[in-house]
Amino acid sequence: MGKREKKRIKGNKLKPRLSVFRSNNHIYAQVIDDSASITITSCSTLETEVKAKCEKTSNKPASRIVGEIIGSRLLEQNINQIVFDRGKKTYHGRIKEVAEGARLAGLCF
Repeated sequence: MGKREKKRIKGNKLKPRLSVFRSNNHIYAQVIDDSASITITSCSTLETEVKAKCEKTSNKPASRIVGEIIGSRLLEQNINQIVFDRGKKTYHGRIKEVAEGARLAGLCF
């Protein structure tokens, strides 16, 4: 990173952190409460629910489905605000589609 460190994104119980990891073949999303160091929920393209809805796991429609599923799981737990953590990746392509899918499900960030 160089001499300056970027500010670390942290989530708490009221506003947890949605962390997204993208590999060449899959996309993974998990919602983390950093104050208690627990994972609230997670979703990825490896799940059968996602694989049934899409034919390929490394494209934008699959990423949007992951975002929609993670958003609906959070709304079931009465969590509607999150902090988006894209890691070191740019807000572009599949990372952006996860965010848009979560927004479509009803999350605010």
